[in-house]
Amino acid sequence: MASNADLQAQSNDPAFSEIWEELRWRGLIAISTDEAELRKAFNSGAVTYYCGFDPTAPSLHLGNLVQLLVMRRLQLAGHKPLVLIGGATGLIGDPKPTAERVLNTKETVSEWVEKLGVQAKRFLSFDESNSAALVNNLDWTQPMSSIDFLRDIGKHFRVGKMLSKDAVSARLNSDAGISFTEFSYQILQGMDFLELFRRNNCVLQIGGSDQWGNLTSGTDLIHKVEGKSAHILATPLITDSEGKKFGKSEGNAIWLDSELTSVYAFYQFWLNVEDSNTINLLKVFTFLTKAEIEDLEQQLATEPHLRAAQKRLAFEVTSLVHSKEATEAVIEASYALFGQGELNDLDKDTLAAALRELPVVDARLGSSITDLLVQTGLVASISAGRRAIAEGGVYLNNNKVEDEQATLDHAILGEFAVLRRGKKTLAGIFVQK
Repeated sequence: MASNADLQAQSNDPAFSEIWEELRWRGLIAISTDEAELRKAFNSGAVTYYCGFDPTAPSLHLGNLVQLLVMRRLQLAGHKPLVLIGGATGLIGDPKPTAERVLNTKETVSEWVEKLGVQAKRFLSFDESNSAALVNNLDWTQPMSSIDFLRDIGKHFRVGKMLSKDAVSARLNSDAGISFTEFSYQILQGMDFLELFRRNNCVLQIGGSDQWGNLTSGTDLIHKVEGKSAHILATPLITDSEGKKFGKSEGNAIWLDSELTSVYAFYQFWLNVEDSNTINLLKVFTFLTKAEIEDLEQQLATEPHLRAAQKRLAFEVTSLVHSKEATEAVIEASYALFGQGELNDLDKDTLAAALRELPVVDARLGSSITDLLVQTGLVASISAGRRAIAEGGVYLNNNKVEDEQATLDHAILGEFAVLRRGKKTLAGIFVQK
């Protein structure tokens, strides 16, 4: 993850006179409350703001990273971030549009609270004058009795309005329906904003645009209870080429934990984004300046085959999340896998992670190369494998295989082998002893 030195080295883009204009140029404003008032607040002094992250998994993911980087940009502009890890709301679960969530145990949620807190802290500075703070909504929710919750908080919510929220209405119209537990989630989130407004003078909540209904529950509650106004800033959803948002509910999450998404897979994800989406992602996920991104946009337009923009995107985001050293290691592995570097010089863990992203089989020394070509799916049959070898298109550990009877005769670092057909089709072998 980014070190404190890396965070201090970042700065807001000098091309913009105010943070609002930079956020708009980067495509980070989907919808907000009163824009004029929010801009005025940003320009009048330090604004305390928060974003909530529920521990419904052991790691944050790409969608959460959008919010963390918006928080960092605001902090660089002099504003104060509060990172809320939902120890209470994580026990309930934000309603999904399709089905009821499986409730995790209190012990599991508590463990995930700790993990997410450690992850989130790495993207913000905790030693500046506008130092970030980590908060847990279980601290004010757990001591409250159900009677107090209903009398002091619940009475300010109207069921008709709650029913109109997108996620709730979708569930009401589905076969699954919705439980009172998940129906109450928006009340808990609204109470979070009220508590932070009271405790920390927090006047802004940020989140994804798909959370707008939950976000407005907080501003409405503050207005009713305190008679004052607060703000919301919602970012657009980041979607894949099919228009699906990235996240665990969609089954396509890109995790920030290398145990769930390896550094190699993380880097390859960014390296392989489509040309049409690359510049937008550079604006959202990197701290490159407007001038630097426009230069990459020009290179993408004139020399798209060089993929300079994708390479820079992959390097910047992977370095931010996993460190420059880890990024350089996976780049070296990528070159070596395709015959442009020495496989034996690679770090063992990096090579193992890279191979797990390929078709992979277990095999012993002495196994037939033609058999391995079939087992890994690089060819359809033994005869096709022999033909590929005869045509000079098969490589074992970057050495051309010239004998149709060849066998697996050595392992990289004593444990691995790389089988390649042609220039780009790879498979991994974990060598068994």
